[in-house]
Amino acid sequence: MLASPVTLARWMILTGAGILLALILAASWLLRDQIFQTFQDPGEPFQTYTPPPGADYATAEAWYARGEFTADDEPAVFFVHPTTYSGGSNWVGELDKASAVEAVEGSALPNYAAPFANSGVLFAPRYRQASLYTLMNNREDSLLARQFAYRDVQAAFEAFLGQIGDDRPILMAGIGQGGFHVLGLLMDRVAVEDDLRERLIAAYVLETPVPLDLFTGPLASIPPCETPDDVRCVMAYSYVQMGDEQRIRIFTERMMTWTAPGALDFVDGRGLLCVNPILGARTDEYASARLHRGAVAADGLPPDATPAPLSGQTGAQCADGLLFVEPPTAQALQQGHRLAEEYRVPTFNLFYEDLRLDAARRSLNLITILQEERRWAPPLQIVEEVEDSPVVPIPDRREY
Repeated sequence: MLASPVTLARWMILTGAGILLALILAASWLLRDQIFQTFQDPGEPFQTYTPPPGADYATAEAWYARGEFTADDEPAVFFVHPTTYSGGSNWVGELDKASAVEAVEGSALPNYAAPFANSGVLFAPRYRQASLYTLMNNREDSLLARQFAYRDVQAAFEAFLGQIGDDRPILMAGIGQGGFHVLGLLMDRVAVEDDLRERLIAAYVLETPVPLDLFTGPLASIPPCETPDDVRCVMAYSYVQMGDEQRIRIFTERMMTWTAPGALDFVDGRGLLCVNPILGARTDEYASARLHRGAVAADGLPPDATPAPLSGQTGAQCADGLLFVEPPTAQALQQGHRLAEEYRVPTFNLFYEDLRLDAARRSLNLITILQEERRWAPPLQIVEEVEDSPVVPIPDRREY
């Protein structure tokens, strides 16, 4: 039996509506990052924006962690957390924003600070972080927000140096946005001060691009970590999976980072530093999964906990400035599907155990070097010229 004209019309309307809805959903999925940005835009120029109150780094409340030392040569670890604030009404995050604080304490510290906390006393400042929105575009307002957040980290680092004393070894680590800030500190302070550079175990600048041109410019005095035993060097990588074209383009083309103190530019064409965390060396050699010491999904654990690592989860190889990794097999190590996931740091640490052992080895190496150097005689002071004194001969008494 043929359908009536009314039924046929209804069917055509429903079918058309279904197709339209499918097209709208497909377009929404393809444009999800742009839609997300629209809702996270503060809608006010940064120049007229009033930032939330900052921290007083002389107080304990300004730190997620500020430990106590038990030995004179115990290293101090300065850790800067990644982006945990999405945006919306603010260009930079409030220090007490509940969701952002929970993400730092529940995920960033146990996954990313903990490996380094095994090598020294952990200091992790609260700071008015630039929002995730500011990392997804390169508007002038967004760049100003990133530089504003950096000034908070600068202030925290100055307080950190005042609190740890003048002789203690220092390990620096930053992940994502935190890595961007640590890179700035290396250029502004460590590279230009012999004392700080001599005390630097290593700087771990992770999941953010580190252009190679910096090492012939403002970072000429702090080389990359070429071997697993190097100290006073930079350990850096940003990892991607083969075929992840959008994330690859973000790291190699779209991001901006430092060119000189206070100046930012695109990373495109500058070449990037990649140090393989499995091998602990700057090499394009492939590290197979059997060498992988262990990943950890440590959400909710305290930073001083020792979670059981999942070893053999991935192989890794540096190529074109990026660390290409194989997909891990454990369910806990699968990449999330959050909005703007390509700009976020994962809620697990794929190289937790590799970094923990790497930091421990470099820490021990520098402590040994410093102990040996401090046995040496102090350097000679500037030599003063001495004028010849006139010689007055003594008379020979036998002549009298």
